[in-house]
Amino acid sequence: MRHLTWGAIALVLAGAAAAQTESPAPPLSGQIRLQWDQRQASSGGPLAAADRLLPGTVAAPGDGATLAVELHGSGKGWNASATLQQQTQRGVTTQNRAWFNELVATHDAGAWQFSAGKKIVAWDVGYAFRPNDVVQQEVRRTLVSTLDEGRPVLMAEHFDADTAWSWVWVNPTRPRAQTGSQEPALAARMYRHQGSVDWHGFARLGAHTGGSAGAAVAWVASDAMELHASARWMKRADSLAVNSNATGLVHTDPWGAASVAHPLQALIGGTWTNESQLGVLAEAWWDGTALSDSQWAAWGSRNALLEKLPTLGAPASAAAGNLAWQADAFSAASSLRRSNLYLRLSWEHEAWQPTLDMLYQPADGGHAATAALLWKGDRVQLQGGARAYGGPAGAVLAQLPVRRQAYLRGVWSF
Repeated sequence: MRHLTWGAIALVLAGAAAAQTESPAPPLSGQIRLQWDQRQASSGGPLAAADRLLPGTVAAPGDGATLAVELHGSGKGWNASATLQQQTQRGVTTQNRAWFNELVATHDAGAWQFSAGKKIVAWDVGYAFRPNDVVQQEVRRTLVSTLDEGRPVLMAEHFDADTAWSWVWVNPTRPRAQTGSQEPALAARMYRHQGSVDWHGFARLGAHTGGSAGAAVAWVASDAMELHASARWMKRADSLAVNSNATGLVHTDPWGAASVAHPLQALIGGTWTNESQLGVLAEAWWDGTALSDSQWAAWGSRNALLEKLPTLGAPASAAAGNLAWQADAFSAASSLRRSNLYLRLSWEHEAWQPTLDMLYQPADGGHAATAALLWKGDRVQLQGGARAYGGPAGAVLAQLPVRRQAYLRGVWSF
């Protein structure tokens, strides 16, 4: 379903009301979200340089509104969640979308449970980064959290009092050449609860990335403190790399599919919460799938060369196009830099929940700071926040297309 109308939203809400009042219809719940986003373009980075050489090369990040209706339904042997969304943005045609977040059939057979369909399977113990999220591969640290979109799976699980085993075939019908979260793969997890410690073991076999293995642990050290760690080794990981022959202006995008051999991902962190519900989360991680320091240095040198070429007689349009292609590097991996530090402060006081967080990348001094404030009522939530990227001019985070972004959001649950 690709088209969404206000009439369709009205019918959905009418159906929700009917499902809650009529018996024996299955229970239906959900929420309506209205969000306003404001974005400010960065003055640094390859996209800004491209636009300076040839104004209009890159579309400016526009402000806009998003209306979404999220529905949840369940019954004996099935569970479903769906989202209907309409997005409006200045200078861009209104976009209507609808999708199932989950649509899964389940069967309980004593200690065993079997699932088939589209399902959210989120593993690992980290907050800002999850090395062993090998099925869902969820995007972390989004400005606003929403229900994730599940993956097609065939899944079997076995439970007892302290141990759980999970086996998953993810994306069983996808082509073997698919990458990232769309790659067909077999995955397994072992979980064991032992006193105040939770132990996790993970394994994955991708159709073309091959095998990987990982482990994680979470320890509740006291009523106030929790510590966790996670690590994963991979045979190879999908990435992007620039063609080594692209030394000057080129006619096609020089960035293409590449792989990183034997990368390691590791995270260590902990949380502390006092009686007043003031919380501190600190994490540090290494992501060996991200571009290396030498790759980012070469990227910066190429940007400087491309920006200079028009002064030497090269066509400005060609240089601008090549600079725009340089933004491909931002999507090479889930982390921009391999070493990362993260700190989050939060406080829950009655209906109010303010948060502050900072991501810092020691390699170049780049940082991203976020502040948000949430108010929760019985059925209504109001939220607002802002994120700013900064650091030295050469820092990767300071060269992202968006320098600052802010949002206001209202949610009504039914």
